[in-house]
Amino acid sequence: MKKHSRFIYESYIWQVKGKDLHISFIFKIEPNIYFKPKIVIKNINHSRFRKIKKEVLDNLVFHLGLMEIPTYWKAICSPEIVITAGYLSKEQIKWWQNLIIKGMGQFFYENKLSWQKPKITCRLGVQDPSLHMCVQGTSLHKQDYLVPMGGGKDSIVTLEALKKQRKQVNCFVVNPNKHTKAVLRVAGIKNPIIAVRKIDSKLLELNKKGYLNGHTPFTALLSFLAVFCAILFGYKNVAFSNEKSADQGNLKYLGKTVNHQWAKSSEFEKKFKKYIQKYLASGVSYFSYLRKYSELEIAGMFVKYPKYFHVFSSCNAGMRISPPKAEVFRRVKWCGSCPKCLFTYLILCPYLEKKELLRIFGKDLLREPKSLPVLMDLIGKGKHKPFECVGTYQESRKAFKLCFEKSRKEAKSVLF
Repeated sequence: MKKHSRFIYESYIWQVKGKDLHISFIFKIEPNIYFKPKIVIKNINHSRFRKIKKEVLDNLVFHLGLMEIPTYWKAICSPEIVITAGYLSKEQIKWWQNLIIKGMGQFFYENKLSWQKPKITCRLGVQDPSLHMCVQGTSLHKQDYLVPMGGGKDSIVTLEALKKQRKQVNCFVVNPNKHTKAVLRVAGIKNPIIAVRKIDSKLLELNKKGYLNGHTPFTALLSFLAVFCAILFGYKNVAFSNEKSADQGNLKYLGKTVNHQWAKSSEFEKKFKKYIQKYLASGVSYFSYLRKYSELEIAGMFVKYPKYFHVFSSCNAGMRISPPKAEVFRRVKWCGSCPKCLFTYLILCPYLEKKELLRIFGKDLLREPKSLPVLMDLIGKGKHKPFECVGTYQESRKAFKLCFEKSRKEAKSVLF
């Protein structure tokens, strides 16, 4: 949008209201468009909260605002982003420019845009040392683990593995829906840490008017939020559930790799760990518990916990469906048409009986005619790897081969 040359992060505000911490940010698209997104952290520990220095909280909240920028900047892709809410060094500016380029590749590709590295300028002329106050490890409980939970199989595997090791574990959730709440109930998590994130409705209005829209690195935002909550509630370890297949991109575009899962990749994990150690919280340990495993291996771990079969979901489309009241819970969780549904079916198929798969998904997705083009994309015989959190081509091929062999064995057993 040529008429909007600058995006400005003007300020942030935080205050305690009752049991909750309320945070809001003010963004401006010149000349006269304002956004005021909000985040609410529920049920904070007031005694601990009072022990955290204001300068530390300011720095953490400032960074939450930085991570909200891509969501609103993408509407115009202005050549310049101006930061007046706080200070960024040259090194930090490069870090954030890299996040925009690597994390928004799918957005650039789908909107037919060039790879745009915006100029980021900071209005504060000198560094304010107080903004770089780091939380030390002495204020955090070394044996406590915070697991971001979305209701899918991967985070369930991480949670159960840590519980088996007798670790003190809690879950962190953002905007929990009934499916996520059901998973937490089954897991026995009684007091999860909850964040409520509210998108400014003006953004949706701009989208309707033709302003740009598309994918942003949501897991990066979750990472900043999870670290923030770890500090607020005293958790030293933040255990994500990203696996090694997230390192494979989807396609090449204008000489660069587009990776839908870049914010789940080992590259982002390494960069983020270094960033938080230097600029946010030196005492927090951020890592992915499942990094060394493939999706197929994780599926093999997940099937050991059948108590979750009726509540877990990995389908983004299914979560948005509003079915008739008579429709069963299972059908809401799985749309049965998207790449995520088919891939999840594919990697569970080698481990589960057919009747169990049907109970979970409602139908045999491999026998659905509309699944064929999706399957071709998953195994590398179609256009490109789907823009979803799915495994590598190699994993999909191996899973499909195992499903085929299993089907042949089942057919023989019926005949003989």
